[in-house]
Amino acid sequence: MKHEEYDVMNVEGGSHVKMWTRGVPVEDAARQQLANTAKMPFIYKHIAVMPDVHLGKGSTIGSVIPTLGAVIPAAVGVDIGCGMMAAKTTLHANDLPDNLGPLRSAIEKAIPHGMSPKTRSFKGRDKGSWETPPSPVDAAWGQLKDEFDTICLKTPRLKNTNNYRHLGTLGSGNHFVEVCLDEANAVWFMLHSGSRGVGNAIGTHFIEMAKEDMRTHFINLPDQDLAYLPEGTQHYDEYVEAVSWAQKFARMNREVMMQNLISAVRTVISKPFETHVEAVNCHHNYVQKESHFGKDVLVTRKGAVSAREGELGIIPGSMGAKSFIVRGKGNPESFHSCSHGAGRTMSRTAAKKRFTIADQIEATKGVECRKDENVIDEIPMAYKDIDAVMLAQRELVDVVHILKQVVCVKG
Repeated sequence: MKHEEYDVMNVEGGSHVKMWTRGVPVEDAARQQLANTAKMPFIYKHIAVMPDVHLGKGSTIGSVIPTLGAVIPAAVGVDIGCGMMAAKTTLHANDLPDNLGPLRSAIEKAIPHGMSPKTRSFKGRDKGSWETPPSPVDAAWGQLKDEFDTICLKTPRLKNTNNYRHLGTLGSGNHFVEVCLDEANAVWFMLHSGSRGVGNAIGTHFIEMAKEDMRTHFINLPDQDLAYLPEGTQHYDEYVEAVSWAQKFARMNREVMMQNLISAVRTVISKPFETHVEAVNCHHNYVQKESHFGKDVLVTRKGAVSAREGELGIIPGSMGAKSFIVRGKGNPESFHSCSHGAGRTMSRTAAKKRFTIADQIEATKGVECRKDENVIDEIPMAYKDIDAVMLAQRELVDVVHILKQVVCVKG
């Protein structure tokens, strides 16, 4: 069924699925995953699918899942509160040095990134964490610690996770820090990260708890990763408390990184400048209570951004591709949402098999960044065409700025 702005996938025995995917590929496995999720009895109205949709764990990445009376922990995922932050500066392209290598090096030194290999012989500090956290980390952790201690009393296994030493750090995978230029050659700082080790521990724990509850009550599911926590249960209450805290951690994680990014740039660029001229800090993996169609519901955005009318958001392209600062149109059918990026067209393993270092060098021409075999999985060709993605959601957001990176730091 076609409507003016989206297509509808009817699911036998389930809710409708409304898809803003015209002009972009959607794999069959993702369609099946959407159908499985739509069959859950607590879906409210319909599932909204963004143009960057692709196969995820349990539920597709790039989907908006409204629920009544239950939450699916695996739909939120383990990178709870993962999202973007961008800040416009008063710098101009002409203020950047001709050689951007020292700028990239300063950023890499200021923000811990990457992850130590997971081997049996590895012992000691994760290279992506702080050895001695700086004062901004102490200040931010001071706002988080008491609530975390309360959560640990209920879920003791979370106590010894990476938390304090991960605050203000990047991580790995598709997380990044960038220096960008907009259409007027103004300089922007942009970064992508989430709740790091502690968010992963919270997500993993409650996904396991949900699966165990399903086994205990003999509840059959189309996919075990759709295991849910019913409202009114102890595990539901504990999850909502923990996930809300992890989302605060993720937001503050980006704030601390931005502070350290700004300080790092000032060590390389002597010209005085201001930041946060236009600033956005938004989640794209999270759950929260919202009002839609006259009812309070839990909205899980798994790889999707809130796009209420007038609300600013960030839709990043892949490494080497342009990104967008957008303003929401408040489309009710999408539950006031838009995509969180371009969306992968192939797995990381497939990308590493298909593309070469030469391909990576060509695709990131003009960008000061890593160009080695360990980042081939982030090559732009492993993602959907960001222009097609933006066209497919033109009824969801307006473009405010178009950004193109000149420096990119990957985990």
